[in-house]
Amino acid sequence: MQRNKVSAVFTLARVAADLGADEDALFDIIVDMEPEDGLIWVHGLGDEACPAFTRDGIDEIKARIAARRAERDLLPSKP
Repeated sequence: MQRNKVSAVFTLARVAADLGADEDALFDIIVDMEPEDGLIWVHGLGDEACPAFTRDGIDEIKARIAARRAERDLLPSKP
């Protein structure tokens, strides 16, 4: 039986603070991430849940941020 070797996860709030990013902006970036990308959902009482990320997930977020910045730089300037 293969077991996942994840020993820690980091909440969206923590990742946003560490990256100096806005939580809402990060949420827009991670909305289509999957567990294979390093995203898991942590469920609390009732309907409370928050996204959390493995270290690979944080690397994925950084790559997505870089891709968005590069895409924005390739767009033509408005006159």
